[in-house]
Amino acid sequence: MEPIKVLLSGGGTGGHIFPAVAIANEIKNTIPNAEILFVGAIGKMEMEKVPAAGYKIIGVSIAGLQRKFTLSNFKLPFLLIKSYFQTKQIIKNFNPNVVVGTGGFASGPIIKAATAKNIPALIHEGNSYAGLTNKILGKKVNKICVAYPNMDKYFPKEKILITGNPIRQDLFNINSKRNEALAFFGLNSEKKTILVIGGSLGARTINEAINLGLKNIFEANYQLIWQTGKGYISIANESVKNYKENGIKAFDFISRMDLAYAACDLVISRAGASSISEICVIGKPCILVPSPNVAEDHQTKNALALQQNSAAILVKDFDANHSLVKTALDLINDNEKLNQLSLNVVKMAYPNATKTIAAEVLKLIKKNKD
Repeated sequence: MEPIKVLLSGGGTGGHIFPAVAIANEIKNTIPNAEILFVGAIGKMEMEKVPAAGYKIIGVSIAGLQRKFTLSNFKLPFLLIKSYFQTKQIIKNFNPNVVVGTGGFASGPIIKAATAKNIPALIHEGNSYAGLTNKILGKKVNKICVAYPNMDKYFPKEKILITGNPIRQDLFNINSKRNEALAFFGLNSEKKTILVIGGSLGARTINEAINLGLKNIFEANYQLIWQTGKGYISIANESVKNYKENGIKAFDFISRMDLAYAACDLVISRAGASSISEICVIGKPCILVPSPNVAEDHQTKNALALQQNSAAILVKDFDANHSLVKTALDLINDNEKLNQLSLNVVKMAYPNATKTIAAEVLKLIKKNKD
C-alpha cells in the first residue's frame, strides 16, 4: 500500500506556521510512513522554521496585499498568476491525497490549485474573524476547522467543525518542566518571572513599553524573559545589559517556548489566535495587548472573548507605554487574582485540537478513496 501524501501550507507568522507543523506531527504520529510536504512563500519565515521542524518545504513567489498604497501592490496580480502555475506544478509532482491550509500568503494558490483537481482540502481559521483568503477558499474546500463559535457568518455551516487551534505537543504538562526551565534561562526559583512575547515577528508597542519599564521591573525584584523579535533585539540587549545578573533577559526568538511558559508566572502577549490557544492550554495568567494592525481588529475580538470570562486582562495598544508595566506589576503581586485568571483561562482551552484536526484530515483521505 502506498503511503499517504499530505501537502500543507501555513506561513508568514508563527500563528500560521506552528499550527501547520503541529498537524503534520500528529499525522506522522498516527501514520509514521505518511509523506509530508510544505509549501511556503519565498523570503518568509516558514522557509526557515519548517525545515527546522524536520519537514521539506518548497517556496513559491507570492505576497499579500499591502493595506497602504505601495508599488508592490501592482506586482500582486502577476505574483498570483505565477504562484498559481508554480503550485499546479507542485501538486502534479507530489500528487497529494489531501491539502491543508492554515493561513498565510501561499495557502490561497495551493488550495485553489488542489480543489481545481478535486483533491480533498481542509482549511483552519484560528481567529474569531475570518480573513479574506479563507472566506474565498471556504466555498471550495471540503472541511473548515475553526476556533470560535458563530463562524457560519463567514463559512457554509455544514462544512464547519469547532476544534480550537492546534498547538505544539511540547506545551502540554509544562509544570513538570519548571526546574529545567529555570536552569535553562538562568533564573532564581525564589523570584517570580514575567514572560513577554510579542509574536514571532515582534511587537514594537509591547517592546517599547517593556523598555520604558525595565527599571520598575528590576526595582520590584521580578525576573523577565523578553522575546523581542529580530527588529528590536539590539535595542533590548543594550537596555538589559546592566540587569542580566538579576534575571532580566532578552531574546529575538525563543525556540523552547515550553520552557519559557514553564518558567513564568505571568504572560504578556499579543492576542493572536495561536498565542491565546497556547496560554489557555498552559493555564497561565495573562495580559493581552491586541495588535491594531490586523484585519477587522480581530485580535481585540479574540482578547475580549477571554476578558469577558475573567480569563485575561486587556491593555489597549495605545495605552501600553503608560499602563502595561504598571498593570503587570500590580497583577503579579496579587496572588489571588493570578489564581483566578489561571483557573478561568484553562476552562477555555481546546487541548485536543491538533488530534481532532489531524483526524479530520485522515477522514477526508479515506472518504476520497472510498
